[in-house]
Amino acid sequence: MEKYTEVHFLDIIENGEYAEFIEKIVKKCFEVEHLENANLYVGISLTDPANIKRLNGEYRHIESETDVLSFPMFEKEEIEEMRTHKNEYEEALGDIVISVQRVTEQSIEYGHSFERELAYMVVHGFYHLMGEDHMEEDEKARMRAKEENVLKQLDIKRE
Repeated sequence: MEKYTEVHFLDIIENGEYAEFIEKIVKKCFEVEHLENANLYVGISLTDPANIKRLNGEYRHIESETDVLSFPMFEKEEIEEMRTHKNEYEEALGDIVISVQRVTEQSIEYGHSFERELAYMVVHGFYHLMGEDHMEEDEKARMRAKEENVLKQLDIKRE
């Protein structure tokens, strides 16, 4: 099986089920975006609130905790090129950092499962790596539609 992710556990207990679940989500993202032959992978770090707050401060100069951070490696135009031309070397599409505690809190707040919230964070982070954003309403609508499409194809619903 082709591997689409490298999952790391940063100051939290390693969980193989999380890693398998995340691999399934990212694989579907690659399929939907026709990148399965691009020789790319996504680095995903699951961490705690202190680490994500530190990273948010260091890289975004925002001194607060957040749920997910994305660090893309390519511009949107470069990714478009990768859809049609297989990379010679395996490369990271980018890195995603997710606060597992925030996933738990938000799943309770929004009234759905931990798995649904984790899947959403992975898909949300993936689309940031793809150059999508949600600062403007039209961008937000386009990004949300893409996210919901992936989750629907995985049969992951709001509960």
